[in-house]
Amino acid sequence: MKLFETIRNIWKIDDLRSRIMTTLGLILIYRLGSKVVLPGIDPTQLANLAAQTDQGVLGLLNMFSGGAFANASIMALGIMPYISASIVIQLLGIAVPYFQRLQREGESGRRKINQITRYLTVVILLFQAPGYIANLHAQLPESAFVNAGWSFTVMSTIILTAGSMFVMWLGERITDKGIGNGISLIIMIGIIAMLPFSLFAEFVSRLEEGGGLVMLLIEFVVLFFVFEGAILLVQGTRRVPVQYAKRIVGNKQYGGVRQYIPLKVNAAGVMPIIFAQAIMFIPITLAGFVDSEAATGFAAVFSNFTGFWYNFSFAFLIILFTYFYTAITINPTQMADDMKRNGGFIPGVKPGKKTAEFLDSVMSKITLPGSFFLAFVAILPAFAMLAGIDQNFAQFYGGTSLLILVGVVLDTLQQIESHLLMRHYDGLLKSGRIKGRTGGGAAAF
Repeated sequence: MKLFETIRNIWKIDDLRSRIMTTLGLILIYRLGSKVVLPGIDPTQLANLAAQTDQGVLGLLNMFSGGAFANASIMALGIMPYISASIVIQLLGIAVPYFQRLQREGESGRRKINQITRYLTVVILLFQAPGYIANLHAQLPESAFVNAGWSFTVMSTIILTAGSMFVMWLGERITDKGIGNGISLIIMIGIIAMLPFSLFAEFVSRLEEGGGLVMLLIEFVVLFFVFEGAILLVQGTRRVPVQYAKRIVGNKQYGGVRQYIPLKVNAAGVMPIIFAQAIMFIPITLAGFVDSEAATGFAAVFSNFTGFWYNFSFAFLIILFTYFYTAITINPTQMADDMKRNGGFIPGVKPGKKTAEFLDSVMSKITLPGSFFLAFVAILPAFAMLAGIDQNFAQFYGGTSLLILVGVVLDTLQQIESHLLMRHYDGLLKSGRIKGRTGGGAAAF
């Protein structure tokens, strides 16, 4: 069979085998660390904390950390502070000349930006860790703490900061010595870690409430088509042809070939969903501080995750943030300048300003259907819950979890396939090649 032959070919390549084993080993260390509870906390009294992370922003953080947030683990804050720091640095690269200069300096500038990102991650952790500890004191009974004084707060802040930095280090080691994007893989593993429990809960609920295995099979078929749609969203591109001028140097000819710029339909990735989810919980939080019937009704409407107004507002914010994030990550002017500098031009379009306007027009046109499709994928879990699917299992029908799973798996398979093709083996598919996501940074999530 093709599958077993491919596995044998992968195992024959020493470098690829070593990278895969290194990746699995580092992921195992991460999963073991996420089960280690903070010193001074009774692990048998964490029920209230687990209930708090069933939904909302805290549920998203718990999913990204693979359950470490609800376990009061030494890695409870996970990789999200590093992602937050990466987003801040990316935004500063739009407005601050110093960061713009670093982005143009190539490898040395990238190393400097990575170093600044790490320092900013530590600063964010020093603010988030005390907040997490304060939440532990609010959710857990007094008997859950061996020592609830200031020494526990200081010690736990240091441990949580060190734990998240260790997770970041594991991600970087996976990227350098393993296979795939380490940070994205760690997030994906955290999401997959929640799948067995969600699947078991759905299986039990179907046996108890009716429908049985037939209904479960229908759910899997629907999930399969949802995954296919997510793959189309992640891989959808508009190829813009670029012709390079012919140059003759000595006896050799350079250029004179046609290439393509792949402009992605969903260039923003999952970031619009994450931004929209954070914004959606701000009015609910503010309404909690106002003692009035109107505020209570408002909070009730926007706390109903299957309600019309919540999902309409959520989808509208995703569409807005898709345009916003695409605008700050895709720079048509820079693309046009680089193309002109290298002797390239789009057939029928003048180099320079006209090329930048053409690329901006194309991006605006393909971002519209991409933003609507992204919004639809984001609210699919609400439809799944209305259909009677368990809330935890419904999260795999759309939203950030689905898009991250699809994107990271495609990227990892593409790297494995490139190793196979480089050694003259067949690829993973009988025909065609696997395409991963282009780009990196925060948008890669």
